[in-house]
Amino acid sequence: MHDPFELAAEAADFLRRHFDVDRIDLALVLGSGWSSGADQLGESLGEIELGAVPGFSKPVVSGHGGALKLVRTQGGKVAAIFTGRTHYYEGRGVEPVVHGVRTAAKWGAETLVLTNGCGGLNPAWAPGTVVLIGDHINLTSDTPLRGATFIDMSEAYSKRLRELAHTVDPDLPEGVYVQFRGPQYETPAEVRMAGILGGDLVGMSTTLETIAAREAGLEVLGLSLVTNAAAGLSEENLNHAEVLQAGKDAGPRLAGLLAGIVGVL
Repeated sequence: MHDPFELAAEAADFLRRHFDVDRIDLALVLGSGWSSGADQLGESLGEIELGAVPGFSKPVVSGHGGALKLVRTQGGKVAAIFTGRTHYYEGRGVEPVVHGVRTAAKWGAETLVLTNGCGGLNPAWAPGTVVLIGDHINLTSDTPLRGATFIDMSEAYSKRLRELAHTVDPDLPEGVYVQFRGPQYETPAEVRMAGILGGDLVGMSTTLETIAAREAGLEVLGLSLVTNAAAGLSEENLNHAEVLQAGKDAGPRLAGLLAGIVGVL
């Protein structure tokens, strides 16, 4: 079996050759609802299907993209944009989930922007609300770390980057993101539990990537799009198509917000 760090280095070398770009400054992972903004993040330097890059595979979930786009931002930074991610619930283990993060780190990135679509526990956050992730609770019972690898998670999501995001939109709320294993949506009782534990947002991604990013020394900014009220907080049952539609409806605002934030990073 491939060593995950060697595989990430191999993928980074492959991308260096493919794009003829020695190093990148930042990387973005665009989750549900966020991919529509990829074309507004800067001048295109090229694109490749993720499935063609060592260690990556094609997306398996409807509504999730599968390309890596390279752009030069308004601030002159080179950014790698992953329009898809491997989810933990796909059952491939934790290494494929964090492979993009480790590849970006091996390619020279120092900053990582993680985005997702999620359920919201705060009734004031209507579908379409963007929330800065201030902290997380990992309920997957897993980690990308191996052995006695002790990583400080006191500031998993960079306070400095959150303050920069607030210069673009001072009204962005902050919350605690809770990752469940999935792929089933959370039950109303699980949502109540998440709230009791201190959670504001529930979803199926992001925390494992953040742990791997902190291990690699990356500064992390997390952004959640509330696509629906979490189970039990609305009379409606959860529906994947409606989650995708909420992301699509929020697309123009997300694109502008993300472009603004990337411009100051």
